[in-house]
Amino acid sequence: MFHHENLKDRVAVITGGGGVICSGFAKDLAAQGMKVAILDLNKEAAQKVADEIAADGGKAMAVGCNVLEAESLAAARDEINASFGTCDLLINGAGGNNPKGTTTKDKLELCDIADKAEGVKTFFDLDAKGIEFVFNLNFLGTLLTTQAFAIDMIGKENATIINVSSMNAFRPLTRIPAYSAAKAAVSNFTQFMAVHFSDVGIRVNAIAPGFFSTNQNKTLLYNPDGSLSPRSEKIIGHTPLGRFGTTDDLTGSLLFLADEQYSGFITGVILPVDGGFAAYSGV
Repeated sequence: MFHHENLKDRVAVITGGGGVICSGFAKDLAAQGMKVAILDLNKEAAQKVADEIAADGGKAMAVGCNVLEAESLAAARDEINASFGTCDLLINGAGGNNPKGTTTKDKLELCDIADKAEGVKTFFDLDAKGIEFVFNLNFLGTLLTTQAFAIDMIGKENATIINVSSMNAFRPLTRIPAYSAAKAAVSNFTQFMAVHFSDVGIRVNAIAPGFFSTNQNKTLLYNPDGSLSPRSEKIIGHTPLGRFGTTDDLTGSLLFLADEQYSGFITGVILPVDGGFAAYSGV
């Protein structure tokens, strides 16, 4: 079990806290004695996580919030400040993809233009509104949330922001150009904020998960019978550790970046947690 006594009684704010990865973050931080505010567009999902934390003796509150609306974020901030106090650790975890920003195939073929089969979506069919949604959710949601909460973190001791990027930000995956580009923007923005906030006492880093099995990507990774999809076979074949990640695999990275005793001289870093995927050339 990890022990980070200096995190005890600090306030953590986590967007996307009802999802698989960020609910794991919430539980990890609550286990260290932090007061955890779980923000999610789906308040019921956030409340479920808060209830689980409370059942284990931790302190958590669920807040319904839209990270794309400044008014919603301001209301969430007021609610959290009144119950827990101001934010010490902000985790920008809200994000996701949209089918309208996704192609059907890895590569464009001549037949896709000359005689496109039914159901095939090419680069030329990508929907601008779908791509806009993906960029807004991942990048603009990170920016607006930081504006809402970082104002209270200025001048605080040991204030920290952790963004959730992706290994897609380093090298884009096939089929999901909008998501890969949006996460690249999050990584770039992380480095910008690390410099911008350096004189006011806020460290800013990001975690870049590799391939994790979550509700969001379940249909991409598994066939209806539970076996690995062809795409998953490629992923596992190119992951030296030979498996998908679990939320437990992120705990050490999260606590390392959150705790200034371990990472007090680290800012502007995007930390890969990918089972070696980025290191493997395929041969």
